Amino acid sequence: MKVLITGGAGYIGSTVATACLEAGIETVLIDDLSTGLRAFGEGRSLYVGDIADEAFVDAVLAEHPDVDAVIHCAARIVVPESVAEPLGYYDANVGKSVRLFQRLRAAGIDRIVFSSSASVYAGDAGEGVAEDGILAPASPYATTKAMVEQILRDAAAAGDVRAIALRYFNPIGADPRLRTGLQNPRPSHALGKIMQARAEGVPFTITGTDWPTRDGSGLRDYIHVWDLALAHVAAVQRFDEISPTTSPYRVINIGTGDGVTVRELVAAFERVTGEALDVVDAPRRPGDQAGAFAIVDRAHEQLGWRAERSIDDGVRDALAWSQRLPALIGA
Repeated sequence: MKVLITGGAGYIGSTVATACLEAGIETVLIDDLSTGLRAFGEGRSLYVGDIADEAFVDAVLAEHPDVDAVIHCAARIVVPESVAEPLGYYDANVGKSVRLFQRLRAAGIDRIVFSSSASVYAGDAGEGVAEDGILAPASPYATTKAMVEQILRDAAAAGDVRAIALRYFNPIGADPRLRTGLQNPRPSHALGKIMQARAEGVPFTITGTDWPTRDGSGLRDYIHVWDLALAHVAAVQRFDEISPTTSPYRVINIGTGDGVTVRELVAAFERVTGEALDVVDAPRRPGDQAGAFAIVDRAHEQLGWRAERSIDDGVRDALAWSQRLPALIGA
C-alpha cells in the first residue's frame, strides 16, 4: 500500500508518515515548507510544492501511479491568525483543497482521509461530543475545516471521492522516539504556554476560571500525537470497510474520550517536571470556550483504535522534543 500525505513535513503529517512506514505502508510527501521542516522529509519521498499547483501535483502523481489513498493534512492552523487573515485561510484551506481534490479525481484516486478538527463543534458546555453533535465553528480556521468536510460530503455523494474525516481533538507530545514533533518553538496551545512560562520564569495565566467544568478552568481532550498518527494508519488500512461505495463519507472523532482541565494539565506538568509552577487566574478572553472532550465509540468500533498514552506521556514527550528542536531549526 502507498499513501500520499499532504503537509507531510509538518507536525501531524510527518508523525503520521512515520507511523505509516512502521506499519509497512509506503509514503509520498508533499509540503510547501511554509511551516514544515525539510528535516522531517529526510530519507523519505518528499516533494516540495503547492497542493494547488496542478502541474506539480500531476507530476507527483505521474511518478507514483500506485498511490492508494491520500491523507490530507496540509492547512494553516493558527486560530488568531485566521481571525486576522480570513481570506488567506479560506484560500489556503478551502480553495487549495478543492484544486487538490480535482487533481486526485483526474488521477483516479478516490480514497481521502481528511485532517479535520474538533473546533467545528460547539464547545461551550465542557461536555462530551459525538460525531452528530452541534456544529458551531467559532473562527475562520474552524469554519474552513467544516467547509472542507461539506465539500467532501457533497463530492462523495456525487461519486467523485470516498472520504473519512478525522476530527482531531487537541494533539500534544511528539514521536516517542523524537523523530518528529512540533516545529514551532513557541506553540500557542496551553501546554506550549505552560512550557514557555516555565522557561521564562514567569507565571502561567489561566484565562477563565468560571466555566461549567469540575474546577472552573477550561477543558480539552489532549491526545498524544503518536496515538493520533496510529488512528490514521487504521483509517487507511480499513478504508474500504469504513467508507464503501454504498456509504462513501464518514466522520470519526479522534480523542482520548476524557477531558482534562487547564488546572489538571498544570498538575500533570508539575508531576512530570517535579517542580511547582506559578499560576495566576485571569478573566475569560473573547472567543474562549469551556471546551469539550471526544465521545469515541465510533473510533473504537470502526477503526479498532483507542488512545493508549496518558497526559503525562504527552507532557514528557513534548518537553523532550523541545530540547531537540533548536538543533533542527538552527535556533
